[in-house]
Amino acid sequence: MTRPSAQSRPNTWEFLCEPMIAPTGFREYDARWRYPEEINLPGMTALGLGLGTQMHRRGLEPVIAVGNDYRDYSLAIKQALILGLVQAGIDVRDIGTALSPMAYFAQFHLDVPAVAMVTASHNPNGWTGVKMGFERPLTHGPDEMAELKRIVMEGEGAPRPGGRWQAVEGVREAYLDDLAGDFRLSRKLRVVCATGNGTAGAFAPALLERIGVEVIPLHTELDYGFPNYNPNPEAMEMLHDMARVVRETGADLALGFDGDGDRCGVVDDAGEEIFADKVGVIMARDLGKLYPGSTFVADVKSTGLFAADPELQALGVKADYWKTGHSHMKRRVKEIGALAGFEKSGHYFLAEPVGRGYDDGMRVAVEICKILDRNPGSAMSDLRRALPRTWSTPTMSPHCADGEKYEVLARIVGKLEARAAAGEPIAGRPVDRIVTVNGARVILDNGAWGLVRASSNTPNLVVVCESPESEEEMRAIFHDIDAVIRSEPAVGDYDQTI
Repeated sequence: MTRPSAQSRPNTWEFLCEPMIAPTGFREYDARWRYPEEINLPGMTALGLGLGTQMHRRGLEPVIAVGNDYRDYSLAIKQALILGLVQAGIDVRDIGTALSPMAYFAQFHLDVPAVAMVTASHNPNGWTGVKMGFERPLTHGPDEMAELKRIVMEGEGAPRPGGRWQAVEGVREAYLDDLAGDFRLSRKLRVVCATGNGTAGAFAPALLERIGVEVIPLHTELDYGFPNYNPNPEAMEMLHDMARVVRETGADLALGFDGDGDRCGVVDDAGEEIFADKVGVIMARDLGKLYPGSTFVADVKSTGLFAADPELQALGVKADYWKTGHSHMKRRVKEIGALAGFEKSGHYFLAEPVGRGYDDGMRVAVEICKILDRNPGSAMSDLRRALPRTWSTPTMSPHCADGEKYEVLARIVGKLEARAAAGEPIAGRPVDRIVTVNGARVILDNGAWGLVRASSNTPNLVVVCESPESEEEMRAIFHDIDAVIRSEPAVGDYDQTI
C-alpha cells in the first residue's frame, strides 16, 4: 500500500486519487480531522484498511459494526472507511445512521468484537472522525491509537480476501428497547428535550415519550447545517437556550444532547444550568443508596465533592479521580470495578447493573428520570440545592496548536510545580498538592483547585477552577493560573471565560 501523505490540496489529481491524512488526527482515544483539509476520502479508506489490519494482528474475529452520525458528509466518509475494511477482509455490519452509544450497543446486540463509529462528536461542521474499539465496552486508548497510526501512516495496511458488507436492520429499535426496559414513570414529568438539530433528535424524544415523559421539543428536527448552534451541552449557548425554554414553559427540567448522543446536559426546573460533574454527584448520592460502598470515578476536571460530600462519605462511597477522556474513563471504570464514572464534559459511564459501561447520554436521561421518580416530593432544583455549595468555572479552552500543546503544557506544569515548591500561594492560599495524572490539578489547603490540561480532541488547552468558599476565590484561582498560562506565547484566546 502507498503511504498516506500528510498534506495535499483539493482540486488536484493527488487529492482525488491518493490517500492524504494529517498524522495529528490520531489522538489519545479517537481520531478526528478537519474534512477535507486534513483527510480525504482515499485517506479514510486507508484508515479502514489499517483498522482491519489491526484487527487481524490482534487475532480478532474479522467482524465489525459500523455507523455514522447525521452530517451531510458522514455517509460518504463511512462508505470510504467501509471500503478499506472490506479490502482488509473484514465482514462489515452497517447499522446506518446512529448515535455513538447505539454503535457501542451494537457490539453487544450483534455479538461482534469491534466497532467503528464515524462521527465528529460535538465538534462543529467541518470536522470528522472515528471512534473505534475492540474490547467491549472499551474504545481505543493511547496504545491502540499509536499502533493504528503506525499501521496507517507507514503503509502497513494489508489487503485480504473474504471482506463483505451487509446492512443490518432493527438496531435502533433494539437500542431504545434496551434503554427503556419496562420502566415507566409514576409521576408526571415535563421535560425540554434539546438536541441542537443533531443526530439525537432521531432518538431522545422517542425514548423519553416511551418512559412516560411529556416532551417539550427544542431544536429536535434533524438539520445537519445546525442552524441554531452546534449541539454541545457543555457550551453555555446551548445550556442558556435550554434554561430559557424551561423558564418559559415551567418544565420540570431540560435534557440536552450532543451531536453523537454520548453526552447529556441538564438544566433544572428553576432554569439553573447544572454542570455535569454536579449532576454526577446527584447521581452518585442516589446510586450510593442503592449500592452502598460503591466506587465512582471522576475525571480531573470534576468537582471535589465526589471525595468531600458528607452524604457520599456516610454511604461509604469511594472516589477515584482519573484522566479526562472517554476511553480513559471507560477503561478505569472497568479496571477497578467502579459502578460509574463521571466527566465534567457530560460523559457518564454507568456500569453493570445500571448500564453497560460505555458513555451514553440516552441512558443518563433515563436514569435522571428514575431518580426523580424515586424522589416524588423533590424537584431537580431541590436535588441541586441539597449539594454542598461550590463555585466553579465553565470548561474554558484557550487555543494552542496540536503540534505544540503538549510541550506547552509540560512547561506550564513545571512552572506551577516550581511555584508550589517555592511556597508561593495561589489566590492567597497555600498549595496543598498538585495532581499530575492529567495535566496539573493544583489543590489548595481548603480543597479549592484549578486545572490546566491539554485537550485530546482539539487544538486547545483546558482550564477549570472551583472554590468551596466563594466566587471571588474561584476568580482569583483562575487569575493566578491564567497568569502562568499566559507566560507561554503559543497560547491564544479563550473560547469563553468568566
